[in-house]
Amino acid sequence: MPVQSEIAVKRESGQSARYVAPFLIFLLFLAIGPRLPIPAQWEGALRVGVMAVVCWVCWPREIAFRPRYPAAGIAIGVAVFGLWIAPDLLVRGYRESFLFSNSVIGHLHSSLSTAALRDPWVLVWRTARAVVIVPIVEELFWRGWLMRWLINAEFQNVPLGSYSPLSFWVTAVLFASEHGPYWDVGLLTGIIYNLWMIRSKSVSSCILMHAVTNAALSAYVIAAAQWQYWQ
Repeated sequence: MPVQSEIAVKRESGQSARYVAPFLIFLLFLAIGPRLPIPAQWEGALRVGVMAVVCWVCWPREIAFRPRYPAAGIAIGVAVFGLWIAPDLLVRGYRESFLFSNSVIGHLHSSLSTAALRDPWVLVWRTARAVVIVPIVEELFWRGWLMRWLINAEFQNVPLGSYSPLSFWVTAVLFASEHGPYWDVGLLTGIIYNLWMIRSKSVSSCILMHAVTNAALSAYVIAAAQWQYWQ
């Protein structure tokens, strides 16, 4: 391989790491978090603290902090929240269907123990994770990186918000797959978020939108004791 090609590959790998590493570290925490030898009250705080540092260190320098069209992003975020809870409110037993509860995609449950659900400290950090950390790690990965990388492996040559049918639908489907029994609304959410990325061409705008959705959903989960949404 020519020297210039090797340098280009290393440069792209390094840039990809800024978008991908926070997501992978977050997944690692999901896997090992319950096994950490620390009280449940502090595991959430540790996870949020570590991930906040990771996100700060990895934040791509070319991504502006300030979101574009913030009012529209907030409105879309609220609308997506409504989309998430609508099926269960409108159709009794909707999630009990085989389509949404089976051995492949999983079953409705909460990742928090019964004791944790009664601990305000745990709920505060679980909400902080959903509202602050998840939108950053997911939007950097899904719409900041993957949508562009699927168009061209040298993704930095692809402008933010670029569209191709393959990148749009693969990203939406994979995004849906991580939401288990909520894959249907996850798919619709992925489509909406992708469309907003194409319209706003701003990762920060998508982060704001995602944060609003998660904030509204977290408030609903706690107020209505609908813990199954916290998978």
